[in-house]
Amino acid sequence: MSKILYNVTVSLEPEIHDEWLQWMREKHIPEVLATGCFLENRMLRILNEEDNGITYAMQYLAPSMEQYQRYIHEHAPALRGDAEARFANKFAAFRTVLTLVDHQIVGS
Repeated sequence: MSKILYNVTVSLEPEIHDEWLQWMREKHIPEVLATGCFLENRMLRILNEEDNGITYAMQYLAPSMEQYQRYIHEHAPALRGDAEARFANKFAAFRTVLTLVDHQIVGS
């Protein structure tokens, strides 16, 4: 069974950046990982930003599609609602679900 990568790309208005980043590190990401649906996560800042926006990609690795689906059905609505309540109309999120097709390591 292939692992599933759940990617959430978030574009922020600059005035919420610092508060949002602290909230992600201290509250949201720990709560997502506490669901037990993911093995690990990464937070990446996208460097080729346009229109003075600030954009991040959060990546969560699920051990299976079943665990990802469990997260989406049992946990995601409340966690997304928390973000909406806190940062209403100050961000946009785009979600993708991926599975690894090929993997190569150079120099190993």
